[in-house]
Amino acid sequence: MALIVQKYGGTSMGSTERIAQVAKRVAKWARAGHRMVVVPSAMSGETNRLLALAKELAPGKPTQDYYREQDMLAATGEQASSALLAIALQAEGQPAVSYAGWQVPIRTSNAYTKARIDSIDDQRVRADLDAGKVVIITGFQGVDADGHITTLGRGGSDTSAVAVAAALKADEAMIFTDVDGVYTTDPRIVPEARRLASLSFEEMLEMASLGSKVLQIRSVEFAGKYKVPLRVLSSFTPWDIDLAEEARSGTLITFEEDEHMEKAVVSGIAFNRDEAKISVLGVPDKPGIAYQILGAVADANIEVDVIIQNISKDGKTDLSFTVNHGDFARAMDLLKDKVAPALGAADVVGDPRICKVSIVGIGMRSHVGVASKMFRALSEEGINIQMISTSEIKTSVVIDEKYMELAVRALHRAFDLDQPSAA
Repeated sequence: MALIVQKYGGTSMGSTERIAQVAKRVAKWARAGHRMVVVPSAMSGETNRLLALAKELAPGKPTQDYYREQDMLAATGEQASSALLAIALQAEGQPAVSYAGWQVPIRTSNAYTKARIDSIDDQRVRADLDAGKVVIITGFQGVDADGHITTLGRGGSDTSAVAVAAALKADEAMIFTDVDGVYTTDPRIVPEARRLASLSFEEMLEMASLGSKVLQIRSVEFAGKYKVPLRVLSSFTPWDIDLAEEARSGTLITFEEDEHMEKAVVSGIAFNRDEAKISVLGVPDKPGIAYQILGAVADANIEVDVIIQNISKDGKTDLSFTVNHGDFARAMDLLKDKVAPALGAADVVGDPRICKVSIVGIGMRSHVGVASKMFRALSEEGINIQMISTSEIKTSVVIDEKYMELAVRALHRAFDLDQPSAA
């Protein structure tokens, strides 16, 4: 029998009725002989409620001491849902025990609100599994070297679940969510979008980084690094669905690339509305100029995505790049007030009304003409490409945000992603 780690999101844990359904599903797997570890999120909306309370009382200028207490507070959401799930399992006649991250312990860095997992001690968990118990571990949190509770940032329960699965060498990590798998693109934009039966870690990593919100990117990185098979599936199917059918459902994210995967030149279309473009115009074309611009942006803890430097003319060049929409105003102020004057740049201009659309597929490695097919499809719709970024298995373009949905539909159609043979 397998060792399975199951993760349930906030909507799955949203009420006592929903928690009772989760307990029935977990008990079904345990009764079939599987060793079960469950990582639940806080009940839907609970983390936001707790953080709003903290914000009401927060000092004018938050310090590290404030963020420590914020983590202490936010961690209670998962502690409550974990205990409730253990109680619900006991009501099902299934022995269960819940642990907070610090009790396992899950060791993390000391970066409050965005800690990273360093190690997990599996001794206590294995002893309970050997005793026939379902073990429930709070997601989203751990403890640093000084014993302070830390949280992993938004979506951290996905990362917790995959890290626990890696530490236990689990046969599979099953991420139960409010969608039934990974689709070729967002079905709300393209109704013909199909659920993918399988996807490589590389493809999922690209799709997560490019805007697909199904899985937190750090969880995919973790799964790929430690070769943890990952399955995304729905918690809204009936709990008593046949176990063998459930084990085959959803989308399996795997490190075992097969011929079937290679046949699909493009596996999915990802998009991200949350970007803005900045151009620094008329800077001297000399060594180190990109570093002087982008280094200052990085020092301000602003992440840069697509970067293009124009050809030099009269000893001057332009540098354009994209940043997160939330960082746009801060980046513009920094460049206009400090960087541009120091470099003698002619101007700094920005456009917050752009988006990024990407095609992703490991089959792109072995097929030529994929990018040109993408550009032709966009051209036929009258969509102008402002920036282009490529890697071995993806091509991204920056376009005007008003054309985003049209672009996604056109590309989905151009690469036959609505056809079953492309799965």
